[in-house]
Amino acid sequence: MPKSLLIVESPTKAKTLQKYLGRDFVVLSSKGHIKDLPPHELGVDLEQDFAPKYATILGKAKVVRELQKAAAGISEVFLGPDPDREGEAIAWHIAEALGEKDHHFKRVLFLELTQAAIREALAHPVALDRPRYESQQARRVLDRLVGYQISPILWQKVKTGLSAGRVQSVALRLVCDRERAIQAFVPEEYWSLDACLAGKEPPPFLARLVKHGARACKPANAAQVEGILDDLEAAASGGEDRKKAATALPLAPVHHQQPPDGGQPQAPLRPQKDHVPGPKAL
Repeated sequence: MPKSLLIVESPTKAKTLQKYLGRDFVVLSSKGHIKDLPPHELGVDLEQDFAPKYATILGKAKVVRELQKAAAGISEVFLGPDPDREGEAIAWHIAEALGEKDHHFKRVLFLELTQAAIREALAHPVALDRPRYESQQARRVLDRLVGYQISPILWQKVKTGLSAGRVQSVALRLVCDRERAIQAFVPEEYWSLDACLAGKEPPPFLARLVKHGARACKPANAAQVEGILDDLEAAASGGEDRKKAATALPLAPVHHQQPPDGGQPQAPLRPQKDHVPGPKAL
């Protein structure tokens, strides 16, 4: 009687491993998943923390019986499905089908199918990874919750047989919400007052007027801008022209910014009207 049983998910991989391991092992295949959520119902208990209700996949009952028969009388069972979430779920379902009380399960991770790598993996097995299994289970439950409840809407509105995915559905919702925001956007006119100034030491800098008197400076049209410039001119001493007044008048508080070209300061000009940019499409 062989010493150990090794179960993988691929029949082709099982044949290769059997050739390398010889008579010390019986190598069998689960032929992929043996359990899944039932195909004709939600299969998720919404009242019990979204607990999944697994059932043996149609046509896999014979495979389960073969695995159970091969495992009879063998205490040490190596589980070698692929080293990913799906493989971890297959390993857990095989362990449940064979019975954890009757066998000692060891998880082996085959990263390559060479004789040395296979022997190394079997020499250093690990425990079944519950967090990885539960991550696959969460993804599967989410697939079902989205697909099972949204797909019928696609059948009514678009085409029968289409399936709504957990990723595409959320992405579509984001695109639709963004498009609604774009359509509902109302552009608002706004203006800003900037001056290029020079201090006692270089370099020159751009200063933006952010306060007019005791109020924030947020002109909404050309008339308000003209009024602010008239106030600046009136506040200048000796009847200097607007150019000198705007340059000499202390502006506080201001945001400082280096001129983009690093050149000499220029006299303030009449500001150009800005527009609030609308939402951009994704």
